[in-house]
Amino acid sequence: MSDVAAVVLAAGQSSRFRAAGGAQETKLVAALDGKPIIRRVVEAALASQARPVVVVTGHAREAVEEALSGLPVATAFNPDYAYGLSTSLRAGLAAVPTQARGAVVLLGDMPKVDARLIDALISAFVFRPQALAAAPVYNRKRGNPVILGRALFDRAARAAGDEGARRLLAALDATQLVEVEAAQGGVAFDIDTPSDLAVLRAADRFGD
Repeated sequence: MSDVAAVVLAAGQSSRFRAAGGAQETKLVAALDGKPIIRRVVEAALASQARPVVVVTGHAREAVEEALSGLPVATAFNPDYAYGLSTSLRAGLAAVPTQARGAVVLLGDMPKVDARLIDALISAFVFRPQALAAAPVYNRKRGNPVILGRALFDRAARAAGDEGARRLLAALDATQLVEVEAAQGGVAFDIDTPSDLAVLRAADRFGD
C-alpha cells in the first residue's frame, strides 16, 4: 500500500450539465474518447502510486458504479451528496485506511489529470515530512488534484456546503504546502456543461 491513498469525488448532481442540455443522468458517464469521464479519472488514479483508490458515489450511484465495472476500486456512498462537495470529501476521507499518511483528492469531472502528475504530487509530499498538503500550480494558479495530509482530515471534515480544500490550503504557509508545477492546464479544466465536454472532445481529436 502507498503512503498516500486516492479519493475520487463522484457524487455530485451535475445540475449545470443537465440544465444546459446534457442528456446523461450525470456528466460523469458521458463519453470522452470512448470511455466514461469518470472511468478515465479513476484509471489515472489506478495508474499512479496512490493506493487504495476510493470512489465516493451519491447522485446516479448505479450509473457511476456501472461505468467503473471491473476496476479494482473501493466505493464509499455519500447519502448527503445534495448538501455539497464537502459531504463527499468527508465521506471519502473517512474511508481512507488509518495507516495512510494522506490522500490525493481527485474531482470526477477533471479527466485531463494524469498519473504522472499524481505521482509528482505524491513524491513531493512524501519528500517533505513536515508538509500538510500538496497542490499543482499552472500559470501561477493552484489547481486540482490536491493532497491532504492526515493532519488536515479533521479540519476537512468540518467544511460545509460546496467548500472543498481551497480554504484549508489558503491557511497554510510555504513550509506546510508543497506546490508542484504542472506541465499542462488539465489541472484547471473541469467539465461543467456539454460545451466544456465538446471543447475537450475537439482538443483530443486534434491532439491539443
